[in-house]
Amino acid sequence: MASSLLLSRSRSRSKLGLGLGFRSLLWPRLGLGFPFSSSSSSLLDPTKLFSELSSVDPSSDPKPLPRADHEALSGVVRSFSKSPWIREQSLAIYLPSSFFPTAAKSFRSFLLPRFPLPLLPELSSHPDPHSCLLPAFLDFCLHRFPAELREFKSLTDSADLTKPHTWFPFARAMKRRVVYHCGPTNSGKTYNALQRFMEAGSGVYCSPLRLLAMEVFDRVNSLGTYCSLHTGQERKTLPFSRHAACTIEMASTDELYEVAVVDEIQMMADPTRGYAWTRALLGLKADEIHLCGDPSVFSIVKKICSETGDELEVHSYERFKPLVVEAKTLLGDLKNVRSGDCIVAFSRREIFEVKLAIERFTGHKCCVIYGALPPETRRQQARLFNDQDNEYDVLVASDAVGMGLNLNIRRVVFYSLEKYNGDKMVPVDASQVKQIAGRAGRRGSVYPDGLVTTFKLDDLDYLIECLQHPFEEVKKVGLFPFFEQVELFASQFPSVTFCDLLDKFRDNCRLDGTYFLCRHDSVRKVANMLEKVQGLSLEDRFNFCFAPVNIRDPKAMFHLLKFASHYSQNQPVGLAVGMPKGSARNDAELLDLETKHQVLSMYLWLSYHFKENTFPYVQKAETMATSIADLLGKSLAKACWKPESRSQRKKQLDEEDGDGDGDDDESNGPDEEDAHDVLRSASKGVYERPRSLIKMFQSKRQNGPSKNRRGGSKVVV
Repeated sequence: MASSLLLSRSRSRSKLGLGLGFRSLLWPRLGLGFPFSSSSSSLLDPTKLFSELSSVDPSSDPKPLPRADHEALSGVVRSFSKSPWIREQSLAIYLPSSFFPTAAKSFRSFLLPRFPLPLLPELSSHPDPHSCLLPAFLDFCLHRFPAELREFKSLTDSADLTKPHTWFPFARAMKRRVVYHCGPTNSGKTYNALQRFMEAGSGVYCSPLRLLAMEVFDRVNSLGTYCSLHTGQERKTLPFSRHAACTIEMASTDELYEVAVVDEIQMMADPTRGYAWTRALLGLKADEIHLCGDPSVFSIVKKICSETGDELEVHSYERFKPLVVEAKTLLGDLKNVRSGDCIVAFSRREIFEVKLAIERFTGHKCCVIYGALPPETRRQQARLFNDQDNEYDVLVASDAVGMGLNLNIRRVVFYSLEKYNGDKMVPVDASQVKQIAGRAGRRGSVYPDGLVTTFKLDDLDYLIECLQHPFEEVKKVGLFPFFEQVELFASQFPSVTFCDLLDKFRDNCRLDGTYFLCRHDSVRKVANMLEKVQGLSLEDRFNFCFAPVNIRDPKAMFHLLKFASHYSQNQPVGLAVGMPKGSARNDAELLDLETKHQVLSMYLWLSYHFKENTFPYVQKAETMATSIADLLGKSLAKACWKPESRSQRKKQLDEEDGDGDGDDDESNGPDEEDAHDVLRSASKGVYERPRSLIKMFQSKRQNGPSKNRRGGSKVVV
């Protein structure tokens, strides 16, 4: 249906504004011609309905429809105006979603007083009454809103994101060989792709994370292949290097390579970053493109390759050793933690509370990994955990452990299986559970056999269900416009703010059925903040809005605003970040170190996306970032305090009118009772995580013991 819709739009472009003569072509293209062909026994012909209604003068027959008939017709029209399918089909005449409610309301006022009573039974009994009304609605819009539709057509043409494979003509001129390495974690797919990468005369490795790009950079160079590193924050170009490891957003579609490796290809479906993987698949100029990922996007990749004319080859993999679920769980007691365990929690607060409890009441020492830590600190924590000759034998981590690190994990323990999505607590997605669980028992590690379990017995059923759940086939992958496309669209709105421009682009852009427009919530928030900055060009705003900033951190947002303000005044942009005197003594100071490193990282990113002289303190920023990453590692080693959120920190700063360095005199160390509460969080204590997943499976347990736990204490998945 989507393809016929796009075809109808392309064929009807020249006819729009010339009257209604093209509707005889439009209805068959929409698939509406055959089902509604009038017969001798049918009074209702959808293709002629509008012309018949237009000839009716409501004032000449003031007698209204009977109440019951009027309510029945109103119900059909009301559901018609709320139908997403009707809204989508209306795009065929360039009627955007933003104007659809207005057009539907006007159509309702037109239809109700004119609709013939003899046709109502046939409409009401029709299996799809919406399709009966659609031709009349489209004809009505063409007749009632011709000027608006011409304007919308102009906007839609300037926001056309259909056929994105045609955006890369040089890649289309090549006969590329696409190799899909398809399999679960710990199956060797990335290893085999990297072997081909190192054998090639030239190549690029595209990573989802800076951390993983750095890992590949070090590994490839250690094996004797000169490889450069290109990320948003750093450039390390080795002499004579013809290979590069880069983050996916930094992948060049201008360079020519023999082999390209795109890791975690399933992230094409990511609602925020998916466009970067789509762009790499469509635009990389490489003789061979090796895609590594799970099977979820295989059908989409196959369809795209048929459109691009590329040859597709599939290599399927199985996990080296099966993942084993320990049915006993930790029984809600962190004293059951053992060496080689990785406790996975989905909030920073939980991570530090778990670390605190384990170190206070067991003989284990914990390393910590979570997303706000810089890559250098995460690598340092990973090395500490992997080293068998020290006392750090337990890892407490967030979902950041799911990719990018080689870890000697014996058992993955999910402390919870819920996470906050920015609005509410929701169950962790099955694909993410698989990704994280698969980190246990990696090939070549000290623990080749992978174990996975939960902290609470109540979560075990959901864990097993996730691991046994088949990969869901992805229907659409992400797209986002290039700056040139946004610039073309902006010419239609010379006085609109950049934030509003993005909203208008979203409302008017045109996509085919294979793609969706990636979310840009963080971009909009930054754009809204920068509206007060004068003197920035459209391209400047576009680049500033994509800077890597935590939009929930007011301090980081303030520094970005300051950088943009100095840049707009044609002044050299300074750092304005003080170097800490030492490692953190409490959680407030740890948060401050994280923010300072993020600000420095943001400065480095901007220095590579703007003119060289405008951000002159790159070397200083690199030195400070390295030092702060080291301080963060030292801080984590001695962290023994209760965690605090950034919102709490902001409130404290507002009350103290301080500068973010923390309160030296305040005692931040927890007492024994606080830590002990975490250990018994199953039954009582100050802190208890949400239990919605328990309710989800409560009824299942009331019917008897779980079938997944019958016959032993372990389940192989």
